Amino acid sequence: MSQNPQVKAVLEYVETREHELADQTAQLREHIEELTGQLAELDAESENLQVTRKTLLSLPAPAPTAEPNRPGVPDHPAYQQILTALADTGQPMRARDLCQALDLPIVPKNTEGIRSKLKRLVTRGILTEPEPGLFTPPGT
Repeated sequence: MSQNPQVKAVLEYVETREHELADQTAQLREHIEELTGQLAELDAESENLQVTRKTLLSLPAPAPTAEPNRPGVPDHPAYQQILTALADTGQPMRARDLCQALDLPIVPKNTEGIRSKLKRLVTRGILTEPEPGLFTPPGT
């Protein structure tokens, strides 16, 4: 090796830079391996989705039903009480009449709550409203 201090300084710089580059190269190789693994996972998921799409597209269309499914009575007990009161009287009723039949105080809050429930039952096809504000089961 040369005894020249300038050459010695340049050689030390070259050696230091070589180590830095080797470290950076190792880090990049690790990152590439990580990204390659992630890419393989994404490719596998994409392939699964393509198979799923192909399978779904090959399924036959369901046969049309004679009658569209109507939603059932809501789960809340108030709806059952309303339907029971209407069935017991056997005649069309107004929201105010139902409040009385259900032993609810006749106040706007109760009347409007019953009316909204009645309207919901009408939209589900469970009740009919032959005239505004008058509710009855279908066919009565």
